[in-house]
Amino acid sequence: MSEKIYGLDIGTNSIKIHQKGTGVVVHQKNMIAMVKKNEPLALGDEAYSMYEKAPKNISVRKPMVNGVIADFTAMQIMIQLYFRGSRGKNAIEGLNANGNSEFYIAVPTDITDVEKRAFFDLIASSSLKTRKIFLVDKPIADALGAGLDVMDSTGRLIVNIGADTTEISLISLGGIVQSRLLKIGGSRFDEAIQQAVKKKHNLVIGMKSAERLKMQLASGIREEEEKTHDVMGRNLITGLPNRVTVTNHLIFDAMSESMSSIIDAIKFILEKTPPELSMDIMHDGICMTGGSTRINNLDLLIQQETGLSIMKVEEPELSVVKGLGMIMDNPEYARLAGTLQESSFH
Repeated sequence: MSEKIYGLDIGTNSIKIHQKGTGVVVHQKNMIAMVKKNEPLALGDEAYSMYEKAPKNISVRKPMVNGVIADFTAMQIMIQLYFRGSRGKNAIEGLNANGNSEFYIAVPTDITDVEKRAFFDLIASSSLKTRKIFLVDKPIADALGAGLDVMDSTGRLIVNIGADTTEISLISLGGIVQSRLLKIGGSRFDEAIQQAVKKKHNLVIGMKSAERLKMQLASGIREEEEKTHDVMGRNLITGLPNRVTVTNHLIFDAMSESMSSIIDAIKFILEKTPPELSMDIMHDGICMTGGSTRINNLDLLIQQETGLSIMKVEEPELSVVKGLGMIMDNPEYARLAGTLQESSFH
């Protein structure tokens, strides 16, 4: 029988929930559709299907922005729905919080104390019954889920490129030596693609269309061969629906500034790294996680710019929640999780 112990990775793009003894039981888009202000209509992937298509009486919200909680009420309603469902039914079969439930929540490192507190309060002030709430530094869980040994004295450099943020962290002895959080991720790439298509083709496209162009054509390095993909939108001049053909070169140019900013931030962390840990990184290279690392040749770009080898993981968007599962399962990792009152989370 599965224990009522849960790990939560609440990302800007998606929410993942790990149940001890079962595994990842929720992996959905982090969106909620509401009517009449705060009455939920749909959540997760179902709400995402309504995004950019909903009428005025339906509000489709993204509760997370830049890795932190921007709409506390919407985020709390979502979590309660996943555990309690609506009309007395659980949203996910077997997912229920009782008086003995424990929660492990992944929290970005480089955010304010107030923003960290909000992750704790999501559960603490909710209708869910809990026994304990633990906070885990997101890069630590990320590294564990990626298969790295975070407990020894070896330096590990992990780069998580998510939807709204890129978190670059140097880890040793179960702690974070250096960390930097950039407000750059897959969404910034999508916005840049939207602007480029608008400027080049006088075509307004949605974020979903921009994301599809990114997945089809984006590359970390400029490719000599031209590739194309058609996209539909609204013509700025005529106001009518129109279709244009977009090239991979346009997409590369649109994303290049944001990719350069990520490279600069990685180099900044490397410059601040103590010499002994630099030797470890030279030997082991950089571990890349996060959904946006699926962009073609992004690892090759970072390798070329830093001169370091790159380790990619399977299912990079799930490494954080898998790491939370490892912390829940192994007593040797107990010190990696702290309560709000403990010093690392003041």
